[in-house]
Amino acid sequence: MPTERIAIIGAGTMGHGIAQVAILSGFDVRLCDAAPGVLDRARTQIRAGLEKTIEKGRLDAAGRDAALARLTTGSDARPAVRDADLVIEAIPERLELKQALFATIEEAASPGCLLASNTSSLRIGAIAEGRRRPERILGMHFFNPVPVMSLLEIVVHEKTSPEALEQAREVGVRLGKTCIVVQDSPGFASSRLGLALGLEAIRMVEQGVATPEDIDTAMELGYRHPMGPLKLTDVVGLDVRLAVAESLHRELRSEAFRPPKLLVEMVREGRLGKKSGRGFYEW
Repeated sequence: MPTERIAIIGAGTMGHGIAQVAILSGFDVRLCDAAPGVLDRARTQIRAGLEKTIEKGRLDAAGRDAALARLTTGSDARPAVRDADLVIEAIPERLELKQALFATIEEAASPGCLLASNTSSLRIGAIAEGRRRPERILGMHFFNPVPVMSLLEIVVHEKTSPEALEQAREVGVRLGKTCIVVQDSPGFASSRLGLALGLEAIRMVEQGVATPEDIDTAMELGYRHPMGPLKLTDVVGLDVRLAVAESLHRELRSEAFRPPKLLVEMVREGRLGKKSGRGFYEW
């Protein structure tokens, strides 16, 4: 059966970005978050995103209103997933939180529902451990900002069924994404490579090799990256980068992923990048 109803659990940066793309693609979306105020901010940000799309001439007012009519919000995950064809989890990068959530949504969702995690680094097999239907669980790793970035990294673990993979591919294509398929390995393909570059750029700042601006310019003009690694770190969030680095350092036991002291200090000071107004750049 085609996927028509998507429940998204977690309405932060990634969750509301996925929701915006999904409602524009014709899906009925239920966006869920238990934290007070998060859903109101998410709705505001989604509407603002749609207004930008109108300004660019890719949407009209009627299309905006139709898309918003396909969006409902709520604080309880159970009713949100009850008749969903696909559930996408987009909560913080903590394995115990994701495991607990998947236990809850598996109980409430239909047996045929596809369960996906937007994790950027945690093993999908670990998230699926102990679940009754691990074959229906996989990773759907979107990239920030979701409405702009065209990549969707689909992560399969050893028990993911071919049918689940095909359903995820079909959703990705309908969302306008280019899909790649990666086996369940720490950091997958994108986070592992991207983080290694970003952490080394932070070490270069730490060592006084060059300014953040010049390091970013080197990669943008010398290697044709659309955004330098330090500016990208600001956009992703320094706290997110730190959490992923800590996870990969534990899993891979590689010094390449040991968090630089500068990154740890900046997060401790609340310099989280674009979302806090200050990181390696002023926003």
